[in-house]
Amino acid sequence: MGFDAIVVGSGISGGWAAKELSERGLNTLVLERGKPQAHGDYPGEHIPPWEIPHGGLPLRELYEAEYAVQKQCYAFNETTRQFWNNDVENPYVYEPEKPFTWIRADVVGGRSLMWARQCYRWSDLDFEANARDGHGIDWPLRYRDLEPWYGYVERFVGVSGEKLGLPHLPDGEFQRPMQMNVVEHHVAKQIEAQLGRVMTIGRTATLTEPLPGRAPCHYCGPCHRGCSIGSYFSSQSSTLPAAEATGRFTLRADAVVEGLDYHPASGRVSGVRVIDTRTRARETLTARVVFLCASAIGSTQIMLNSRSDSFPTGLANGSGTLGRYLMDHCFQAGAAGVIPGFEAFTTYGRRPTGIYIPRFKNLDAEDDAPFVRGYGYQGGAQRLDWRNMGQLNVPGFGAQFKDTLTKPGPWIMQLGGFGECLPDADNRMLLDAGAMDRYGIPQVRFEFAYGPNEQAILEDVVTEAKTMLEVAGAVQIREFQNNAPGGLAIHEMGTARMGRDPATSVLNAHNQAHEVDNLFVTDGACMTSSSCVNPSITYMALTARAADFAVTQIRDGVL
Repeated sequence: MGFDAIVVGSGISGGWAAKELSERGLNTLVLERGKPQAHGDYPGEHIPPWEIPHGGLPLRELYEAEYAVQKQCYAFNETTRQFWNNDVENPYVYEPEKPFTWIRADVVGGRSLMWARQCYRWSDLDFEANARDGHGIDWPLRYRDLEPWYGYVERFVGVSGEKLGLPHLPDGEFQRPMQMNVVEHHVAKQIEAQLGRVMTIGRTATLTEPLPGRAPCHYCGPCHRGCSIGSYFSSQSSTLPAAEATGRFTLRADAVVEGLDYHPASGRVSGVRVIDTRTRARETLTARVVFLCASAIGSTQIMLNSRSDSFPTGLANGSGTLGRYLMDHCFQAGAAGVIPGFEAFTTYGRRPTGIYIPRFKNLDAEDDAPFVRGYGYQGGAQRLDWRNMGQLNVPGFGAQFKDTLTKPGPWIMQLGGFGECLPDADNRMLLDAGAMDRYGIPQVRFEFAYGPNEQAILEDVVTEAKTMLEVAGAVQIREFQNNAPGGLAIHEMGTARMGRDPATSVLNAHNQAHEVDNLFVTDGACMTSSSCVNPSITYMALTARAADFAVTQIRDGVL
């Protein structure tokens, strides 16, 4: 069977590319380096606590030996380990003195199985930021270019949320929002009344109303173990079944893409070099268009490893920017405190989202914050019990202490910030020719550090979180700033950025490589700046838009 399109990666972006290209008439092959993973085959999904091996405690020796990087993610444990990358089998050059944490899945569907599902549209505050303050190059598109595609993907994904009417956080086409609990409502009222700030329920790719083949959420959680009824959006539950329904879709797991061949006379990719992870057999596949959707780091690794006489430093790297301008949100800073007066209330079930406080700094020229760009907060309120009373260092000993733990504890409210990371040429990924993986592919190495602007953002995140908790009447407020390394927010962006000028960017306004007509990159690698909101819904919209453009180019005889 011949293929019109090859998509590398089956996660959030790859699933969308597969769906759009096959639905628009192209015979589409998806290559996934991870293992097969069938929808619904999630062995840890509903396993009760008493059946989790070792009571859910970490297998310290195994985790340290084989999952030293992945174990740092909150969603990694014995109920989900089958989804994750083994750091020994698939390593990168990790340097503890300047760490970058590359969190990776190793199954079909990628991180769409474990993501936190927060969905926020970008606005022109984000798309115009580089041009406005001079950090980075101008985006080659604006919100108006992406707005219809946001709506298109939201209707298919199913995003629940509350409309706010904020120009810097555009409303989407939402399903019915989930509800804040009693303490969150209280905090929201106080910070609005006293500080003029908005708190809303998190906008999440989790259904509150049914969609074909998918049921509304019944609050069973934890979601990162898998969702067999498809309440939350994943490639398995949504885009890959849609692609398969066309009859023009083929999926190959256990297929590592080593690199791309380039044909200088045509100016196009002429072959995709693939290695079977089980047999180590190599072959070269061809298609009219290639979509790289292997993650910001994975896609750029492939391009950097695709050297030729035409592109000696990596495919489509005439600008010299490939691998540079790596970004990830700075986070793990904020504050938490006890909210008294609500001891008569509790909650039931596991709501699959928290609260969101949109950016409120540097919204106009009159703001005088000691940094550029901004941040937003995620978090929520919960009532403590015996499982998490340790957060308060509850004193006690013996029978009286045990009796204390049998009763509900106080309500605690936590606010954690996600701050924008500026594009910086010195933050980059590169290939280390002295460290090969088991397939003979050079491993990725990182040079990354947050700069003074990100540090100033995090300091302000802590200050303002404490202020908001104080006005809400919190006591026992605890500030935190964990100095989390890059990558741990799992929002890595950049390395093959979009731009107007081929001299300073890799991709054009349609995610098409300036110098290679039939190559498209639509995952986080394409991002020119990072905003402060979760990026996945923007990847989806960009992918759908790029696929539409590619198909039009094929039908018009351009490709």
